[in-house]
Amino acid sequence: MGRQRPARPGDPKAQPDQGDSGPVAGTYDIDTGTCEVEPDPFNPNGWILKVNGVPSSHIDLSDPLRLDFEYMRWIAALVESQRRDGGPLRALHLGGGACSLARYFAASVPEARQVVVELDGRLAGLVRDWFDLPRAPLVRIRVGEAREVTESLTAGSRDLIIRDVFAGSKTPRPLTTLEFTQHAKRVLSENGLYLVNCGDSPDLAGARREAATIGEAFTYTAVIADPAMLKGRRYGNVIIAGSETPLDQDPGLARVLLGGGVPAQVWDDARVRKFSNGAQVLHDQ
Repeated sequence: MGRQRPARPGDPKAQPDQGDSGPVAGTYDIDTGTCEVEPDPFNPNGWILKVNGVPSSHIDLSDPLRLDFEYMRWIAALVESQRRDGGPLRALHLGGGACSLARYFAASVPEARQVVVELDGRLAGLVRDWFDLPRAPLVRIRVGEAREVTESLTAGSRDLIIRDVFAGSKTPRPLTTLEFTQHAKRVLSENGLYLVNCGDSPDLAGARREAATIGEAFTYTAVIADPAMLKGRRYGNVIIAGSETPLDQDPGLARVLLGGGVPAQVWDDARVRKFSNGAQVLHDQ
């Protein structure tokens, strides 16, 4: 897809421009609304992507291993702690944005094969044009609805599933239920890892229900978040993991999480189940 010029007030549609590829600051029409791309004021190689006004992703064009969003660093740290012995990485990313984590794993695990599922086809085309993503089969963008795509996949065909899908500030309910989580588990390999980014308010009611739901499907769970979030002091991100392999077995994980710009904690399965005790498991309506 050719680069588009930014949409201006009164423009019904941003028009194609066949100039050099790469991001140009501005607001662009996409299938689900608008996206904005703007330079990072603190990094000459950095770009911030917003979708319908909400910050979605950060990309450093010169360094795919740089993740500016803390929750993405937490996800990367947990994945790497579970892959201490290496091996293949077949990853499914539900929710595309700027494909920051897909770029990261393409650089850190060169043999990785990844599929990014993005609902918005126009956004997917812009992101691939702007951010010089690795081509298929290393990173393939599949336009579609995340649940439909997941349900269509072969059992045991993925080692990692990351769910990072939002409509505004919330994940669509069909992607949070036990029925969907069981589909994700079916698609994972025997030692596969399921990770979700749960955005929640200080009461943590959503995180508790998601933890209870993931705990119903998987034998082992873990939670990563910063202490203020876990104490119910602010809105933020909670990473919840499920696996049939024990999590939080790497003593280096806690050190890595504490060393970030926003230090985080990791809770083991026992603590997660205590946290979610009494919370209602989410089901399809």
